[in-house]
Amino acid sequence: MSEILLQAENLVRSFAMGRRKLDVLRGVSLSVAAGETVAITGKSGAGKSTLLHILGGLDRPTSGKVLFGGKDVYAAGERERSAMRASKIGFVFQAYHLLPELTVRENVLLPALGLRGAFLRGGKLRSRAMELLEMVGLAGRASHRPNELSGGEQQRVALARALMNEPRLLLADEPTGNLDSHTGEEVLQLLFGLVAGRGLTLLMVTHNDDVAARCGRNIVLRDGLVEGSGRE
Repeated sequence: MSEILLQAENLVRSFAMGRRKLDVLRGVSLSVAAGETVAITGKSGAGKSTLLHILGGLDRPTSGKVLFGGKDVYAAGERERSAMRASKIGFVFQAYHLLPELTVRENVLLPALGLRGAFLRGGKLRSRAMELLEMVGLAGRASHRPNELSGGEQQRVALARALMNEPRLLLADEPTGNLDSHTGEEVLQLLFGLVAGRGLTLLMVTHNDDVAARCGRNIVLRDGLVEGSGRE
């Protein structure tokens, strides 16, 4: 039986809207085994991105638990949770979130700088950043700034950055949402190839049924609840 890498138990996330309370998640439970590729789908406003942020340790739930490798993510202190995010989880966002003042290589290197001993391993880390850029076909653009790259190239840089600290889990939020169909297909092929080649676990939010079909399982959210899930 595969190891359960990520587990959510009865997640609730509410936001105050003046005198009203908006319940975005209303009791979501799910589990993801190591090595799985899982899509989270549903209509706009179903709570997909909110769920992904909570699962990644970025946004504390109103109630409920997230377990990563059996450890309660939100029972940990902020420093410990930040260290877990940096070393165990890679993030790929729709809007890339590259820092414009840094070069491509510096953007890829950035997640490693928060790890203990990074200064002493600077040469090794820079070499790893270049290896990752080579892997996504952008080694020749290492000294460029993000605004000198196309959208597809920026997303490939973001993917390399997500892999910098050798995470076990990749969380991708609409990774092709800002790309045309041809460029999006190239990014998806690269993403799934890297996930398969490295034995990573992938959890991806998407509104695209064709993209979701490429994952091994689809979890559907409707009105803040899991509507259904099933393995292919």
